[in-house]
Amino acid sequence: MKDRDVSRNAVRRTLICFAGFLVFVSLQFQVTAFANEVSPEARTFLNKMSDYLSEVAAVTTPSVVNISTTTMMSTEEHPFGDFFNDPFFKRFFGDGSNHPGIPKKFKSSALGSGVIVSKDGYILTNYHVIKNADEIKVILYDKREFKGKVVGSDPQTDIAVVKVDASDLPAIKVGDSAKLKTGDVVLAIGNPFGLNQTVTMGIVSAVGRANIGISNYEDFIQTDAAINPGNSGGALVNTNGELIGINSAIFSTSGGYMGIGFAIPSDLANSVAQSILKYGKVIRGWLGVTIQNLTPELAQSFGVKEEKGALVTEVMKNSPAMQAGLKRGDLIVEFDGKPVENTTSLRNMVANTAPGKTVSAKVIRHGKTETLTITLAEFPEKKMAKEVEHNNVLRGVQVQELTPDLRASLKIPADVAGVLVVSVGEESPSNGLVSKNDVIEEIDRKPIKGLKDYEEIVSKIGPSATVLLLLYRNGGYTYITVGESEGGAQ
Repeated sequence: MKDRDVSRNAVRRTLICFAGFLVFVSLQFQVTAFANEVSPEARTFLNKMSDYLSEVAAVTTPSVVNISTTTMMSTEEHPFGDFFNDPFFKRFFGDGSNHPGIPKKFKSSALGSGVIVSKDGYILTNYHVIKNADEIKVILYDKREFKGKVVGSDPQTDIAVVKVDASDLPAIKVGDSAKLKTGDVVLAIGNPFGLNQTVTMGIVSAVGRANIGISNYEDFIQTDAAINPGNSGGALVNTNGELIGINSAIFSTSGGYMGIGFAIPSDLANSVAQSILKYGKVIRGWLGVTIQNLTPELAQSFGVKEEKGALVTEVMKNSPAMQAGLKRGDLIVEFDGKPVENTTSLRNMVANTAPGKTVSAKVIRHGKTETLTITLAEFPEKKMAKEVEHNNVLRGVQVQELTPDLRASLKIPADVAGVLVVSVGEESPSNGLVSKNDVIEEIDRKPIKGLKDYEEIVSKIGPSATVLLLLYRNGGYTYITVGESEGGAQ
């Protein structure tokens, strides 16, 4: 027993001595570090890194421009309510509509960014930067100002092309965003809060982000490079000085930077721009199916081992999918030689494939893999209804046909009919009652099957009539009434 105690004490003494030695070495190291400051190797590395990043910024910042837009807005309400409409006020001060400081129309200004992609003045930016703009002013890095003209835009991807009348501009080199990897160093360049040519650095936090609710075709690059209001439409560049994204949005609960920003990949933005310049619009491929993501429960039910792919829930008549032999219950796991991760990846791959191109698709059917040959058609774009100009409570409501892609992206069941609400004007009597992505299925108990029904019924509503709407919203149905003096849904 005594020998065992001696042995234990010896071990304890050895451990104590070793710990003391480690503390001594650590202190000596810290003293040496403080005495020598930064090592020559560290200084060399950091100085080189700083020089490299400065070089990338110097090459790319001249290609980023400031975009200032002006939009004429109208208002039917005075800031003081009905005070200036009171007969007593008008008797002594005249018509309140002409009173200074209470205009019927006013100018609204906004700031954004853009990226020069050709020497002759073509600029990429976000659709939401130039949406409804009456005037566009483009300011270059050298302070020259030009009037911008919208060549074309695509709300589905939030991309627009603006042209200025200039030549020999510093066009940026467009890179291959498909080569991006999580962890790659990137720079975000733009004009946040009007501060021109601002550069921030970060990394690629993730690629292929979707289902964010920003646009219909989503394949975002996520980055922690600081992006703030005014950065929209600016450049996300890699360490080669190449454009690999168009800064588009941020995730924030405060309205400012919180470390999560999103950029549209350059491959997608460039494809949209080239289609606009060539055809005047975006030409997308069309397969003709509705699809849903595969879940473990569905995989077990269909007897498949795969965890990825897009499950076909409906094949449309006379579509490329039907002609190729696709069937409900097929699991599409590969398209044109590329693996299908989920419904979003398939939608983006199909949309980015030129109509008329013949591709192969691998599907799993009844547990067996089959390869089908599909010739894509052009996506049958449905026209949007113009804002209803009739003088009634649905004026300012903009709607669209329910397309298969919209059904899939918004998860609207196949048995839901009607028209999809795209936007509601701020001055519309329906504002606050009807919302974006609502489906209007009935108006005054009359069924709405599409735009034709909608326009026909709305055109017959009187100026002071209150209407009853049946809406499909957030997975359920709701009735609301809308009247000129309504304060809310009833």
